[in-house]
Amino acid sequence: MRNKDFELLAPAGNLEIFKGVIESGADAVYVGGSMFGARAYANNFTEEELLAAIDFAHLRGVKVYLTVNTLIKNSEFSKLYDYLLVYYKRGLDAVIVQDIGVVKAIHEYFPSMEIHTSTQMTVTGADGVRFLSQFGVTRVVMAREVSLAEMKRIHEETGMELEAFVHGALCYSYSGQCLFSSILGGRSGNRGRCAQPCRLPYTVEGKKDEYILSLKDMCGIKALDKLHDAGVYSLKIEGRMKQLEYACGVVKYYRSYIDSMKPVTDADYDRIKALGNRCGFTDRYYFDHNGSDMVTYVKPNFVSNAAEPSPEKRKLSIEGELVLREGEPGSLTVKRGDVTYKASIEPVSAALKAPLDKKAAIDRINKTGDTDFEFSHIKAQIGENVFVPNGALNKLRRDAISGLCDKLLKKYYRNDARYTDMSRLTALPEHVVKSDAAHDEAINDYTTICSCMTRAQLDTLIGYECFDVFYLDFDMYDRKTLIQQFADDVQSLTKRNKKVYLMLPTIFRADSSDYFVSIAKELDKVSFEGFVVKNYEELYLTENLFTGKKVILDHNMYTFNDVSKSAFFEHGVSGDTVPLELNSREIMHRNNIGSQMIVYGYYPLMTTANCVHKNTKGCDKKQKLIYLKDRYNKSFAVCNNCKECYNTIYNSLPTMLTKNISKLKEAGIRSFRYSFTIETPKQIKAVMDDKVAEYTNGHYKRGVE
Repeated sequence: MRNKDFELLAPAGNLEIFKGVIESGADAVYVGGSMFGARAYANNFTEEELLAAIDFAHLRGVKVYLTVNTLIKNSEFSKLYDYLLVYYKRGLDAVIVQDIGVVKAIHEYFPSMEIHTSTQMTVTGADGVRFLSQFGVTRVVMAREVSLAEMKRIHEETGMELEAFVHGALCYSYSGQCLFSSILGGRSGNRGRCAQPCRLPYTVEGKKDEYILSLKDMCGIKALDKLHDAGVYSLKIEGRMKQLEYACGVVKYYRSYIDSMKPVTDADYDRIKALGNRCGFTDRYYFDHNGSDMVTYVKPNFVSNAAEPSPEKRKLSIEGELVLREGEPGSLTVKRGDVTYKASIEPVSAALKAPLDKKAAIDRINKTGDTDFEFSHIKAQIGENVFVPNGALNKLRRDAISGLCDKLLKKYYRNDARYTDMSRLTALPEHVVKSDAAHDEAINDYTTICSCMTRAQLDTLIGYECFDVFYLDFDMYDRKTLIQQFADDVQSLTKRNKKVYLMLPTIFRADSSDYFVSIAKELDKVSFEGFVVKNYEELYLTENLFTGKKVILDHNMYTFNDVSKSAFFEHGVSGDTVPLELNSREIMHRNNIGSQMIVYGYYPLMTTANCVHKNTKGCDKKQKLIYLKDRYNKSFAVCNNCKECYNTIYNSLPTMLTKNISKLKEAGIRSFRYSFTIETPKQIKAVMDDKVAEYTNGHYKRGVE
């Protein structure tokens, strides 16, 4: 008897593995199609293969989820409806999505299909779940870093169906918050093309060839009871690029222990490890925020020392009743569960020579060949002197099985898709459009913004009259004195006719959220313009706790396409930041009403729960920079945000686009931001004097595939 408290969700990179993991015990399988999947280099399913897979799964009561979990460009969005329509009609159970615009469109296009948000959305709290539930989301895949205690709280507060990773490779970065592969080599993780620079060696604090960014593989099979107590429903195995033996073997062991809920034996744990691992296993994110025991430190080769036998291919049991009487149409009625189908042939004639042998007729009907079915029992009512050719019996069997198959699958088929015109999907609220039109009437109505992360930076930047708006980072302030310190800074800047926004952290987990809620009433009394938000938790909280404050999306709240932008603006957002991976042509062809562009700054390559400082020198809760040096001798600053407990790894060079401002103005952008993060006051002066010796254009020219 299967444990229905859990769904065991398995990966499949091809049709053979798809069938294998189902035979091994998967309740659901996730796959990638020919477009929009986060494993662009995998052997993804063709349309014909995926339709066959959906039917194969549904005949066995197994669900199929399709990954549509990349960020989608404007030039691609029109292909989404036609791409998904054929699968929707066939009964595809759910899509796994990262892009909020895709969520919005699918909810409109395909009303009876479930939407699961990808771990790429970096959902870490109940407020993020609350925001996404407004878009028809039916399941949220947790960020891998979220603990069991946090999952339990999220489930209890929202009632949302939760999915958690239980086995397979771990990203070092919070998924969706990684641009490392993208910026260094043009292969974007947000577009399914990650080159895994986290698996490479770096020199850290003088120690060469440290694999400090490489995590061990996840194995949560010893925590099944705790996952159950946390309210997790779907247990996700990673590995759409893994081989048949690995996928089926892992599914088999999880199936066994999910159903028995017995403690895992040491022998079975070793067998699971032998199927494949990177320097061993870890499950510490379930219990700890971070830790050195999660890191491989040595070259993280994937080691596989054992192969499980391929699962036995099992057919579906059906019952049959064969009726052959002289002068009456011959019939074969087949049944599976409560579904029956009756096939007929022309009236049966009398035998001219030897009559039809009953056993021979049953044997003929039993030859189900390469179909999905086999007969468990056949009743036969055959007249004493009848004859039916073998060809007719074969046709009767084929028609009966085909008809039953169609009838079993018909309940999954849909015909309620509704195409929505792109102009409706991309429309911005009327007040936003009117506000932009008013700007058009002004001459040289452009805004220059600076964001800063330290007191020293603010002290330097406040002396520059060119900045109209200041973004002050949450991390600049001590929690005990935040309200007063921030209010003082706001007063000081507003006296200079500057507008002020509070820039919230990249990651906003339960502790940060609780603190923010506790100060909301006092913070709302401070006369600042609004917030810059970097995640769904902050977006929900700022919109629901504050009145009259504006909300600006930072670059990692991806408005990769105009549908995404519309989705956010419909929920009260006042402005957005152009994503860092768009190139000049793509920027020119997006709706830039209310958008700002970062024209200077060290791009954040990774935001991580694990801490380079802690894992090399120990945790002293002191914020400082550590540098990673790669094999090309490039240095990457790592800043530890101790208050909210995450790291940010920055690019080795700043991006400088100030020479392109006139071109960006032609694209309709009116706000330009200087993003200061790790710069000293001296370095800030060099930027403002246009004396930066080395810099990069980021993705402005090349973009990403």
